[in-house]
Amino acid sequence: MAVSFGNLDELIALINNIYGFNLGGYSRSSLKRRVSRILTVYHIDFTVLKDNLVNSPGFFNKFLAEVTVTVTEMFRDPAYYKALREEITPYLATFPHIKVWSAGCATGEEVYSLAILLNKKGLYNRAFIYGTDINTEVIERAKQGIVDLKKMKIYSDNYLQTASGDSLSEYYTAKYDAAVFHHELRKNILFSTHNLVSDGVFNEFQLITCRNVLIYFDTGLQRQVVDLLYASLALFGFLCLGAKETLAPDKVKDKFRIISKTHNIYQKIA
Repeated sequence: MAVSFGNLDELIALINNIYGFNLGGYSRSSLKRRVSRILTVYHIDFTVLKDNLVNSPGFFNKFLAEVTVTVTEMFRDPAYYKALREEITPYLATFPHIKVWSAGCATGEEVYSLAILLNKKGLYNRAFIYGTDINTEVIERAKQGIVDLKKMKIYSDNYLQTASGDSLSEYYTAKYDAAVFHHELRKNILFSTHNLVSDGVFNEFQLITCRNVLIYFDTGLQRQVVDLLYASLALFGFLCLGAKETLAPDKVKDKFRIISKTHNIYQKIA
């Protein structure tokens, strides 16, 4: 079902007024595609969509889940995780305590991937990983530490490609059709909601991953979020972005050193 840019402006104003949530900085083309999909999935028109948002508060979480996109998998882009292990963990090992933030973590697959990577390098016991997302529903799923067993075949293949030398099955127990991550892997993880657009700095981190999030924002909002990530990094800490994302040239020149251009890994130097 067609959605006009005028419809989007109306929708953005409505959501901001009712929920205090500002979609104004989201890429208009991406937002248009996502809203059109919502209308198709729920078999509704734009008027009914607005009515649901006004009169059915629970619908907003469903709307948000569609708009903010929660596609994720464990060890997605294995070469990136291999680069993390080989190029970044030696630096992390020099810190007495390692705080990690996975921003926009969705259902937590990246967080558990990072936990396994740190465990493999003997760093997990002095690390703490924060996984945050704007959507409360996906955060609740992440907290459970349970993954569909069918997905673990793909995740295991990804992990194998990182050349880790062990099996992903060492980190979970299979129960019926689900994989449950071991308590030892989950003990240093905290999942919570956080809005990259409106919430502020809440800790100082040695490693921040914010992958495939900025691509859904316009240029102004990208700068705002990068400033937040910069302020949240400890000096000489690392920032990891997605394959299609990059830092503005002035940021790289003045505040970051490029660790891996291929995998968009940067180190804060000022």
